[in-house]
Amino acid sequence: MALRLYNTLSGQVEEVAPQPGRPLGIYACGPTVYDYGHIGNFRTFVHVDILRRFLEQQEMPLRHVMNITDVDDKIMRNAAAAGKPIGDYTAKYEQAFLEDLDALGVEQPEYLARATEHIPQMVSLIEKLVERGCAYRGENGSYYFRIASFPGYGKLSKKDLAGMEDGARVDVDEYDKDSARDFALWKATKPGEFHWDTTLGAGRPGWHIECSAMATEYLGDSFDLHIGGEDLMFPHHENEIAQSESATGKTFARHWMHVRFLLVEGKKMSKSLGNFYTLRDLLLRGYKASAIRFLLTSVPYRNQLNFTFDGLVESTHAVERLRSFADRLRKGGFPAGMNPTLLAATKHADAAFTAGLEDDLNTAEARAAIFDLVRLANSSADRGELQTENVAPILEVLAKFDAVFAVLEDRDDAVTRLALQWAEREGRMGEASPDLVARYSLTEERIDQMIADRNAARKARDFARADAIRQELATKGILLEDSPDGVRWRRK
Repeated sequence: MALRLYNTLSGQVEEVAPQPGRPLGIYACGPTVYDYGHIGNFRTFVHVDILRRFLEQQEMPLRHVMNITDVDDKIMRNAAAAGKPIGDYTAKYEQAFLEDLDALGVEQPEYLARATEHIPQMVSLIEKLVERGCAYRGENGSYYFRIASFPGYGKLSKKDLAGMEDGARVDVDEYDKDSARDFALWKATKPGEFHWDTTLGAGRPGWHIECSAMATEYLGDSFDLHIGGEDLMFPHHENEIAQSESATGKTFARHWMHVRFLLVEGKKMSKSLGNFYTLRDLLLRGYKASAIRFLLTSVPYRNQLNFTFDGLVESTHAVERLRSFADRLRKGGFPAGMNPTLLAATKHADAAFTAGLEDDLNTAEARAAIFDLVRLANSSADRGELQTENVAPILEVLAKFDAVFAVLEDRDDAVTRLALQWAEREGRMGEASPDLVARYSLTEERIDQMIADRNAARKARDFARADAIRQELATKGILLEDSPDGVRWRRK
């Protein structure tokens, strides 16, 4: 079978495939770098990563582009308020975004396209629209797209725009009204504003033209798959289609994938409700990056996820179960031979995992297939029925799972340390959990020394001292696991 995704444009689940002889062209809307990314944003980016990793696993050649919006209304306002040039202002948040992607195990695309590096392409596209009568210069010197010139406007969002007021204009980049307005392609500069001097006059691009110019620059006039959060469907993606197809006469993107946003504890995420969380907020509370990633994948991308702290705890335990199971397999000590029933279950899990992802990227079904195998294999091992020749096939399935979900490798300590270092630099250590600070005040070298002291106490049969060291480590969130191969430790 082949990958099938719901196409917002057609309203049907359809196969996603590249044009003959070309890599699959993907344009995924990236961040507007005016602040730190929140978990709603990262739900989209993680699902894009799941898709990307699965396509790579299927050996699908990719040409994946993600934009960085580093000029827009919010950035201009915030940079002016901070008294900084926009490049200086956005550099901090772009770097933070890339660090957050890495913390969550998200692969970077082949191309990161910054809006400010593609101004000539935007100007050229606007001039083409003017030539074709689809755009015009307003009395204020700004240029607008004439929505009435594009009869297909509304075909993506399925909005009824019959009552659209011809010629009504909107200058802001983002608007949430159902009524459509002619939108700004190029905004004439105001006194004191940062601007570019171009053949259109002094000004800066509107938000919507940026993505059209960058997508066509790297993927051509028509490409395979456009991805973004559901909030971008209207007006942003609708406007992208209108301006791009008006300029080229070709279908802009053949397939549109939209990721639903999430609720937090059953409510819409909002700063006013006090339930607005960045990734760094959660890390400083002591939650692990792997658990956050795993929770974000727990519900398929087209369904709304209710992000809860109980769910984060459950995801933490789920990741630990997977890691412990993989460790158990690698340690060995199983009886010789092959259990054919378990081998058949392993093959079934492998097929079910792939089928789940092929079916509209159903992460819930793919995960369930692996956890069914883990439960069966663990119970078989407990009964002495998991045999040596079963180990390699199960580990292969786990590796296949982890190539997509990326949670088995334990990078959590390193990510948390980076979050604490950032908080210290930014003067935000007061936001970190006291327990977290206490746990990470112990360096790995100090932990290893305490374990060595405990081993020496046990060898000297000073069990009271050994127990006291173990308890001291436990109070600081360091758990010890004694095994025939020695002592291992992990942070709670």
